[in-house]
Amino acid sequence: QVQVVESGGGLVQPGGSLRLSCTASVFRFNIYRLDWYRHVPGKQRELVAGITPSSDSYYSDSVTGRFTISRDNTKNTVFLQMSKLKPEDTAVYYCRLGGQDGYWGQGTQVTVSS
Repeated sequence: QVQVVESGGGLVQPGGSLRLSCTASVFRFNIYRLDWYRHVPGKQRELVAGITPSSDSYYSDSVTGRFTISRDNTKNTVFLQMSKLKPEDTAVYYCRLGGQDGYWGQGTQVTVSS
């Protein structure tokens, strides 16, 4: 059974940084696309960033220039480096492995507040 586990969330002040990690227990991790989403209660889930098997990356307009996605296939892990954080980045962040019909993690809370 595939497991996807996010970590690294927490409380950070505006302007600060956090690095989220997502580790998946899956064979051949390197062939999978990985995406980071975030969700705020009462709002639609938002695709934040993604990375393809060939490590091409894409970002939402709201995080371009501030967030960086990367992957380490030797550790079955994808990272989301978040900098210049804003209060509006506060959300539960989810990792998805394998595209539209893929596997989701349980989420990690990120709170940006002074």
